[in-house]
Amino acid sequence: MIFRTAVTLLLSAAATQLAAAPLDESKIQFIGPLGTQSTIKPHHTPHQKSIINNLLPQLQKPSQKLEVFGHTHSWQNLQEMSALTVNGMQALRFNFSTTRFVAGTLTLSGIEKAHVFLNGELLTGKNEFPFHAVTGDHQVIIITEQVDDWKKVAIDYTPKAAHDEIVLTHKTTTALSAKQLYDAPTISAISLSPNGKFYVATERHYQTSRENAAVTNTSLKNIDGEVLYRFPGVSASQVSWSPDSNAIVFTQDKRVSILDIKDFSLKTVAEQFKGASGYQFFDEDTLIFSWSNTPDDKHTLVKHYSGLEDRWSYARSISQPFFLDIKSRLVSSISESKISTRIADFDSERNTVLVTRNPVDYAAPPHMLTQLVEIDLSNHTEKMLGQYRTFNQAKYTNKGIYVIAGPDFSQGLGRNLPKDMLANNYDGQLYLLNNDGVKPQALSKKFAPAIGGLRVLNNGDAVLNVTDKDTKQLYLYDESKRRFKKLNTGFDVVQSYSVSKTNKDQILVTGSQASSPQALNLVTVKRNKTKTLWDSKSVAYNNSEIASLEEFNFTNESGTQISGRVYLPHNLDTSKKHPALIYYYGGTSPVSRGFTGRYPFNLWAAQGYVVYVVQPTGATGFGQEFSAKHVNAWGEHTADDIIQGTNEFLKAYPFVDKNRLGNLGASYGGFMTMLLATKTDLFSASIAHAGISNITSYWGQGWWGYLYSGEASKNSFPWNNPSLYSQQSPVFHADKVTTPLLLIHGDADTNVPPGESHNMYTALKLLGKDVELIEYKGADHQIIVRDRRFHWWDTMLAYFDMHLKDQPQWWQYIYSK
Repeated sequence: MIFRTAVTLLLSAAATQLAAAPLDESKIQFIGPLGTQSTIKPHHTPHQKSIINNLLPQLQKPSQKLEVFGHTHSWQNLQEMSALTVNGMQALRFNFSTTRFVAGTLTLSGIEKAHVFLNGELLTGKNEFPFHAVTGDHQVIIITEQVDDWKKVAIDYTPKAAHDEIVLTHKTTTALSAKQLYDAPTISAISLSPNGKFYVATERHYQTSRENAAVTNTSLKNIDGEVLYRFPGVSASQVSWSPDSNAIVFTQDKRVSILDIKDFSLKTVAEQFKGASGYQFFDEDTLIFSWSNTPDDKHTLVKHYSGLEDRWSYARSISQPFFLDIKSRLVSSISESKISTRIADFDSERNTVLVTRNPVDYAAPPHMLTQLVEIDLSNHTEKMLGQYRTFNQAKYTNKGIYVIAGPDFSQGLGRNLPKDMLANNYDGQLYLLNNDGVKPQALSKKFAPAIGGLRVLNNGDAVLNVTDKDTKQLYLYDESKRRFKKLNTGFDVVQSYSVSKTNKDQILVTGSQASSPQALNLVTVKRNKTKTLWDSKSVAYNNSEIASLEEFNFTNESGTQISGRVYLPHNLDTSKKHPALIYYYGGTSPVSRGFTGRYPFNLWAAQGYVVYVVQPTGATGFGQEFSAKHVNAWGEHTADDIIQGTNEFLKAYPFVDKNRLGNLGASYGGFMTMLLATKTDLFSASIAHAGISNITSYWGQGWWGYLYSGEASKNSFPWNNPSLYSQQSPVFHADKVTTPLLLIHGDADTNVPPGESHNMYTALKLLGKDVELIEYKGADHQIIVRDRRFHWWDTMLAYFDMHLKDQPQWWQYIYSK
């Protein structure tokens, strides 16, 4: 017999009395019966929830077939069902799209036991299931355990209000979602063997059933991707290879173990070494590692500060380097000092260890001193190679020691600036010291990218990770030719890399592009060629609608080119006006071109916003003179660039509504948002996350305040330059604010204390301004944990929807409870 269910879609609420409309059954799919070899239903067992949750991911897949206990079942259109099915579980699924935040209720009739999931989240209810959905594409799965008569089955949708319409679709592509961007598999850590034949990689993803707990898998593979060994509970960032690539040392369950690659035998060499970390092979028979100890605090009622560093919770932990003999398991101390001694590098052939120490010294900006010391193991002597105000990294090379530090290193050796400008020492430069630490040479004065770190190859060349404008790239420094060469990684943003030291000079790299998700590539240095080993696009983004990207640069009033980029929503109708979001940082780093991150531009575009990311004056990666303008400015040039850039953006994109512009930034970008609110009424709504409102209080109270200010406010203090600390602080101009402002902060933020948002909130409240303050309980400077991240993303978009789309319902849904 031909079976047709009486399923209807009610597009009205009782209060509005809108006409009902039939549901297009061709857009609902049915599968079942499943597991007909048993009449025992999941609700007859104590494991109902687990059984249903375990089945759900298979039903969510776009596949049209599902194999159950050797039988293949096919999804079919509900209207094409030709038989009445009773035994076993069945499932229904349909997709729908929304153009705004909607709220409504699904009502099921004729189903005794149903589990209803929206985008993998279980909806609460028995016959009625209230839900909400944001702009985008969504999937509903209904798993039924008991249906007595399918002819009596009906599914109704009741919108909360007339605008809460949903449209069922058979789309083959879907808009990006927050869950997709956060949960998708990524390679979180990698480690390549010295001979380039093997690598260890940690894959991480999230799933709804695990909530905030990541699912991780760390594997040893050969270069062809064949899995050779698995490391439960270990990250690839914690493993280290023996020089001959035959063994790996790692820490697991408080045990230090060595894996023999030849026969995969495992040997424990240390146990219960509390505070020990960073195990590496010094040679084939010896491990070098750091061991820290935190002395007991004798004061139970007070904390007696010893210095500015005492604001850091770990400041009193003392770390020293040690050796561990693999065969005997004897541990031997390498250094003894009253302050921490950190391993910078070591050379078993020279029989030396390079270490750094940071004695307390506030004499000059950035109010920190670094000592570079070489320990000669043959005679147990130490040699002070130098003391530096700016210092980042040191590594041995064939001709001496590479050092990465700011332009002011060694009395300004790396400066490439007019004499009247102060250098920004976050703009990393490369230097070469001879083996005695004297006669330093500046190698990168005319190299515009800012150097962040390096790995040294056997021939003395160095692979450098750099900030190159708004990208993160790898460059090869040829030691013999003193030349920099950009490596072809295939990425806009290199996230992590690991280098082999053999003649093949292979580099394992993870990264992404602005419009392409993360991948794992193998780069051959000599041929400068790239091979993709793994790509998350095929795993999690195959049918995703991704915003189109356009470069947008302009020349500011000082004659400097300011870079930027624009994300255009998928299938944007340029005949209509659209809201836009303007994002910036404004601090010492440009906003990188990562596919996703804490501020997901592609997600914002998927929500219907044109997104303009601007790189204002002061960032590294554009040359020393560009970054030096950050010093003692505190938004002076940056605000002008953002305002001018936004106006240029409006001219170039006439379909952007000038009356519906939102702006946002975090940390220094949060400071910029507050400052802009005192300078312009260009924006219709603004968000400042973890922003600085009072430069003085941040300088004195933030964990890194005095260090960062050592560059950002170099040689300027409240007593010798009070106008900088007051007149550039937004709270001193709070009476000029006219734009609605949302302040977001973690209440456990140590970098920028939450009082910075409270300063501005108090001022604006007393002034009767439109201001909101949201604090995330227990959160530090960043919102990281999965459920908080989703809530935080929702909060920002809901706020902009309220002010830029005249749609307050999402905000009211979140904050009316």
